[in-house]
Amino acid sequence: MIRAVAIVLALLAGTAAAQELDGSVRPNARAVPEAPALVIRPIARGSQDAGPVIRPVARPAPRPDLAHGARTRAINRAEQGLFAFSPYALATSMRPVRRTAAIEAAAEERRLARLRGQVCGDVAIQGQSIGRVDGAGACGIDQAVRVRSVAGITLTPQATMDCRTAAALKRWVERGAIPAVGGEGGGVAGLRVVSHYACRNRNNATSGRLSEHAKGRAIDIAGIRLRSGREITVLTDWGTARDGGRLRQMWRAACGPFGTVLGPEANRFHRDHFHFDTARYRSGPYCR
Repeated sequence: MIRAVAIVLALLAGTAAAQELDGSVRPNARAVPEAPALVIRPIARGSQDAGPVIRPVARPAPRPDLAHGARTRAINRAEQGLFAFSPYALATSMRPVRRTAAIEAAAEERRLARLRGQVCGDVAIQGQSIGRVDGAGACGIDQAVRVRSVAGITLTPQATMDCRTAAALKRWVERGAIPAVGGEGGGVAGLRVVSHYACRNRNNATSGRLSEHAKGRAIDIAGIRLRSGREITVLTDWGTARDGGRLRQMWRAACGPFGTVLGPEANRFHRDHFHFDTARYRSGPYCR
Protein backbone atom coordinates (compact mmCIF):
# COMPACT_ATOMS: atom_id res chain seq x y z
CA MET A 1 0.00 0.00 0.00
CA ILE A 2 2.67 2.50 1.00
CA ARG A 3 4.68 1.61 -2.06
CA ALA A 4 1.74 2.29 -4.32
CA VAL A 5 1.24 5.73 -2.82
CA ALA A 6 4.92 6.60 -3.33
CA ILE A 7 4.70 5.57 -6.98
CA VAL A 8 1.65 7.77 -7.54
CA LEU A 9 3.34 10.77 -5.93
CA ALA A 10 6.43 10.30 -8.06
CA LEU A 11 4.30 10.20 -11.22
CA LEU A 12 2.47 13.32 -10.22
CA ALA A 13 5.74 15.17 -9.52
CA GLY A 14 7.16 14.17 -12.89
CA THR A 15 3.99 15.33 -14.67
CA ALA A 16 4.11 18.74 -12.91
CA ALA A 17 7.73 19.23 -13.86
CA ALA A 18 7.01 18.42 -17.47
CA GLN A 19 4.06 20.79 -17.59
CA GLU A 20 6.19 23.59 -16.07
CA LEU A 21 8.78 23.13 -18.79
CA ASP A 22 6.35 23.41 -21.66
CA GLY A 23 4.22 26.16 -20.03
CA SER A 24 1.12 24.04 -19.57
CA VAL A 25 0.86 24.38 -15.80
CA ARG A 26 -2.72 24.78 -14.75
CA PRO A 27 -3.59 27.87 -12.68
CA ASN A 28 -4.63 25.89 -9.70
CA ALA A 29 -1.52 23.69 -9.73
CA ARG A 30 0.82 23.96 -6.81
CA ALA A 31 4.40 25.16 -7.61
CA VAL A 32 7.26 23.38 -5.96
CA PRO A 33 9.32 26.00 -4.03
CA GLU A 34 12.76 26.67 -5.48
CA ALA A 35 15.91 26.40 -3.44
CA PRO A 36 17.07 29.79 -2.14
CA ALA A 37 19.80 31.51 -4.24
CA LEU A 38 23.23 32.34 -2.76
CA VAL A 39 23.11 35.83 -1.12
CA ILE A 40 26.38 37.88 -1.20
CA ARG A 41 26.54 40.47 1.54
CA PRO A 42 29.18 43.31 1.75
CA ILE A 43 31.89 42.85 4.31
CA ALA A 44 32.11 45.61 6.92
CA ARG A 45 35.16 47.89 6.61
CA GLY A 46 37.83 47.20 9.12
CA SER A 47 37.12 43.48 9.20
CA GLN A 48 40.15 41.27 9.30
CA ASP A 49 38.82 39.26 6.38
CA ALA A 50 38.05 42.28 4.23
CA GLY A 51 41.58 42.79 2.89
CA PRO A 52 42.91 46.18 1.68
CA VAL A 53 40.29 48.85 1.01
CA ILE A 54 40.59 50.44 -2.42
CA ARG A 55 39.20 53.94 -2.54
CA PRO A 56 38.50 55.85 -5.75
CA VAL A 57 40.93 58.61 -6.72
CA ALA A 58 39.59 61.90 -8.10
CA ARG A 59 40.57 62.39 -11.69
CA PRO A 60 42.35 65.71 -12.40
CA ALA A 61 40.38 68.05 -14.59
CA PRO A 62 42.12 68.54 -17.93
CA ARG A 63 43.46 72.14 -18.08
CA PRO A 64 45.39 73.49 -21.04
CA ASP A 65 48.65 75.26 -20.36
CA LEU A 66 47.93 78.81 -19.16
CA ALA A 67 50.85 80.04 -21.26
CA HIS A 68 48.62 79.63 -24.30
CA GLY A 69 45.56 81.21 -22.69
CA ALA A 70 46.36 84.75 -23.70
CA ARG A 71 46.32 83.79 -27.36
CA THR A 72 42.93 82.08 -27.39
CA ARG A 73 39.40 83.39 -27.37
CA ALA A 74 37.95 84.22 -23.98
CA ILE A 75 35.39 81.41 -24.18
CA ASN A 76 38.14 78.82 -24.68
CA ARG A 77 40.63 80.02 -22.10
CA ALA A 78 41.77 77.75 -19.32
CA GLU A 79 41.50 80.49 -16.70
CA GLN A 80 37.72 80.93 -16.94
CA GLY A 81 36.26 81.78 -13.56
CA LEU A 82 39.65 82.79 -12.20
CA PHE A 83 40.82 85.85 -14.10
CA ALA A 84 40.80 87.10 -17.65
CA PHE A 85 43.43 88.39 -19.99
CA SER A 86 42.68 91.47 -22.00
CA PRO A 87 42.67 90.65 -25.69
CA TYR A 88 45.03 93.61 -26.07
CA ALA A 89 47.48 92.50 -23.36
CA LEU A 90 51.01 91.51 -24.26
CA ALA A 91 51.63 87.79 -24.34
CA THR A 92 54.94 88.25 -22.50
CA SER A 93 56.11 91.03 -20.16
CA MET A 94 58.54 93.63 -21.43
CA ARG A 95 62.02 93.67 -19.91
CA PRO A 96 64.55 96.50 -19.88
CA VAL A 97 67.33 96.33 -22.40
CA ARG A 98 70.65 95.31 -20.91
CA ARG A 99 73.04 98.21 -20.45
CA THR A 100 75.85 98.41 -22.90
CA ALA A 101 79.41 97.71 -21.81
CA ALA A 102 80.29 101.40 -22.26
CA ILE A 103 77.56 102.54 -19.85
CA GLU A 104 78.56 99.95 -17.24
CA ALA A 105 82.23 100.92 -17.55
CA ALA A 106 81.39 104.61 -17.05
CA ALA A 107 79.29 103.82 -13.97
CA GLU A 108 82.07 101.71 -12.50
CA GLU A 109 84.57 104.50 -13.11
CA ARG A 110 82.34 106.99 -11.28
CA ARG A 111 82.03 104.57 -8.38
CA LEU A 112 85.80 104.13 -8.15
CA ALA A 113 86.29 107.89 -8.39
CA ARG A 114 83.97 108.39 -5.41
CA LEU A 115 85.91 105.79 -3.46
CA ARG A 116 89.18 107.52 -4.32
CA GLY A 117 87.74 110.93 -3.40
CA GLN A 118 86.23 109.98 -0.06
CA VAL A 119 87.70 111.43 3.12
CA CYS A 120 87.07 110.73 6.80
CA GLY A 121 86.17 107.14 5.86
CA ASP A 122 82.80 108.24 4.42
CA VAL A 123 82.04 108.05 0.70
CA ALA A 124 79.42 110.80 1.18
CA ILE A 125 82.20 113.23 2.16
CA GLN A 126 84.28 114.00 -0.91
CA GLY A 127 87.51 115.96 -0.82
CA GLN A 128 91.19 115.63 -0.08
CA SER A 129 93.16 114.72 3.01
CA ILE A 130 95.79 117.40 3.63
CA GLY A 131 97.21 116.23 6.94
CA ARG A 132 98.56 118.61 9.54
CA VAL A 133 97.78 122.31 9.10
CA ASP A 134 100.06 124.55 11.19
CA GLY A 135 99.18 128.04 12.36
CA ALA A 136 100.40 130.79 14.61
CA GLY A 137 100.08 130.17 18.32
CA ALA A 138 97.32 127.66 19.07
CA CYS A 139 95.95 127.74 15.54
CA GLY A 140 96.09 124.61 13.42
CA ILE A 141 94.39 121.33 12.60
CA ASP A 142 95.49 117.74 13.09
CA GLN A 143 94.54 115.50 10.15
CA ALA A 144 92.75 118.20 8.22
CA VAL A 145 90.61 117.60 5.13
CA ARG A 146 89.60 119.91 2.32
CA VAL A 147 85.93 119.13 1.58
CA ARG A 148 84.40 119.80 -1.83
CA SER A 149 81.00 118.12 -1.30
CA VAL A 150 78.90 116.40 1.35
CA ALA A 151 75.95 114.11 0.56
CA GLY A 152 76.22 115.20 -3.07
CA ILE A 153 75.97 118.94 -2.23
CA THR A 154 78.87 121.08 -3.48
CA LEU A 155 80.72 123.51 -1.20
CA THR A 156 81.86 126.76 -2.83
CA PRO A 157 84.64 127.37 -2.11
CA GLN A 158 86.00 124.11 -0.76
CA ALA A 159 86.27 124.17 3.03
CA THR A 160 89.14 123.07 5.29
CA MET A 161 88.15 121.45 8.59
CA ASP A 162 88.61 118.37 10.73
CA CYS A 163 86.68 115.15 10.22
CA ARG A 164 84.33 115.64 13.17
CA THR A 165 83.14 118.92 11.67
CA ALA A 166 82.85 117.37 8.21
CA ALA A 167 80.68 114.56 9.63
CA ALA A 168 78.46 117.07 11.46
CA LEU A 169 78.08 119.08 8.25
CA LYS A 170 77.00 115.97 6.36
CA ARG A 171 74.34 115.15 8.97
CA TRP A 172 73.01 118.70 8.82
CA VAL A 173 72.84 118.66 5.01
CA GLU A 174 70.97 115.32 5.00
CA ARG A 175 68.60 116.07 7.89
CA GLY A 176 68.31 119.85 7.71
CA ALA A 177 69.14 121.59 4.44
CA ILE A 178 67.81 119.01 1.96
CA PRO A 179 64.48 118.35 3.75
CA ALA A 180 63.90 122.08 4.39
CA VAL A 181 64.27 122.98 0.72
CA GLY A 182 62.48 119.90 -0.58
CA GLY A 183 61.69 120.18 -4.28
CA GLU A 184 61.85 123.98 -4.41
CA GLY A 185 63.90 125.00 -7.44
CA GLY A 186 64.79 121.37 -8.09
CA GLY A 187 66.34 120.90 -4.63
CA VAL A 188 69.64 121.85 -3.05
CA ALA A 189 72.66 121.95 -5.35
CA GLY A 190 75.33 123.72 -3.29
CA LEU A 191 76.31 125.77 -0.25
CA ARG A 192 78.05 129.14 -0.39
CA VAL A 193 80.78 129.11 2.25
CA VAL A 194 82.05 132.47 3.55
CA SER A 195 84.45 131.16 6.19
CA HIS A 196 86.08 127.88 7.25
CA TYR A 197 89.60 127.45 8.70
CA ALA A 198 91.12 130.78 9.65
CA CYS A 199 93.59 131.68 12.39
CA ARG A 200 91.63 134.47 14.12
CA ASN A 201 89.80 135.44 17.28
CA ARG A 202 86.05 135.30 17.77
CA ASN A 203 84.14 137.80 15.63
CA ASN A 204 87.48 138.84 14.07
CA ALA A 205 88.34 140.79 17.20
CA THR A 206 91.91 141.97 17.75
CA SER A 207 91.97 140.33 21.17
CA GLY A 208 90.10 137.71 23.11
CA ARG A 209 89.57 134.00 22.71
CA LEU A 210 90.42 132.11 19.57
CA SER A 211 87.54 131.26 17.31
CA GLU A 212 86.67 127.64 16.58
CA HIS A 213 87.58 128.53 12.99
CA ALA A 214 91.21 128.66 14.14
CA LYS A 215 91.04 124.97 15.07
CA GLY A 216 89.25 123.75 11.95
CA ARG A 217 86.03 123.12 13.86
CA ALA A 218 83.75 125.72 12.26
CA ILE A 219 82.10 126.68 8.98
CA ASP A 220 80.04 129.76 7.99
CA ILE A 221 77.33 129.40 5.35
CA ALA A 222 75.70 132.44 3.72
CA GLY A 223 73.61 130.91 0.95
CA ILE A 224 71.94 127.75 -0.30
CA ARG A 225 72.08 127.40 -4.07
CA LEU A 226 69.23 125.56 -5.81
CA ARG A 227 69.47 123.47 -8.95
CA SER A 228 67.46 126.07 -10.81
CA GLY A 229 70.30 128.57 -10.20
CA ARG A 230 68.44 130.63 -7.59
CA GLU A 231 70.10 131.17 -4.22
CA ILE A 232 68.42 131.41 -0.83
CA THR A 233 70.52 133.79 1.26
CA VAL A 234 70.53 134.27 5.02
CA LEU A 235 70.84 138.05 4.63
CA THR A 236 67.89 138.69 2.31
CA ASP A 237 65.56 135.73 2.95
CA TRP A 238 65.61 135.17 6.71
CA GLY A 239 62.48 137.24 7.33
CA THR A 240 60.61 136.54 4.09
CA ALA A 241 57.39 134.58 3.72
CA ARG A 242 58.79 132.55 0.83
CA ASP A 243 62.05 131.22 2.32
CA GLY A 244 62.16 132.44 5.92
CA GLY A 245 60.54 129.24 7.21
CA ARG A 246 63.03 127.08 5.32
CA LEU A 247 66.01 128.97 6.77
CA ARG A 248 64.63 128.71 10.31
CA GLN A 249 64.10 124.98 9.82
CA MET A 250 67.74 124.64 8.74
CA TRP A 251 68.90 126.64 11.77
CA ARG A 252 66.94 124.39 14.17
CA ALA A 253 68.20 121.21 12.49
CA ALA A 254 71.83 122.29 13.04
CA CYS A 255 71.32 122.47 16.81
CA GLY A 256 72.50 119.01 17.81
CA PRO A 257 74.92 117.94 15.11
CA PHE A 258 76.83 121.12 15.95
CA GLY A 259 77.70 122.41 19.41
CA THR A 260 77.32 126.11 18.51
CA VAL A 261 74.69 127.41 16.08
CA LEU A 262 74.40 131.15 15.44
CA GLY A 263 72.10 132.95 13.02
CA PRO A 264 70.84 136.43 12.13
CA GLU A 265 69.14 136.88 15.50
CA ALA A 266 72.25 135.96 17.53
CA ASN A 267 74.11 139.28 17.05
CA ARG A 268 75.12 141.78 14.38
CA PHE A 269 78.16 139.68 13.43
CA HIS A 270 75.98 136.87 12.10
CA ARG A 271 73.31 138.89 10.33
CA ASP A 272 74.26 137.49 6.93
CA HIS A 273 75.28 133.87 7.63
CA PHE A 274 74.96 130.76 9.76
CA HIS A 275 77.88 129.92 12.04
CA PHE A 276 78.23 126.21 12.85
CA ASP A 277 80.98 124.71 15.01
CA THR A 278 81.60 121.49 16.90
CA ALA A 279 82.62 122.93 20.26
CA ARG A 280 81.28 120.89 23.17
CA TYR A 281 79.62 122.38 26.25
CA ARG A 282 78.61 120.68 29.47
CA SER A 283 75.16 122.25 29.28
CA GLY A 284 74.55 121.00 25.73
CA PRO A 285 74.46 122.81 22.36
CA TYR A 286 74.44 126.63 22.33
CA CYS A 287 71.97 127.81 19.68
CA ARG A 288 70.95 131.45 19.09
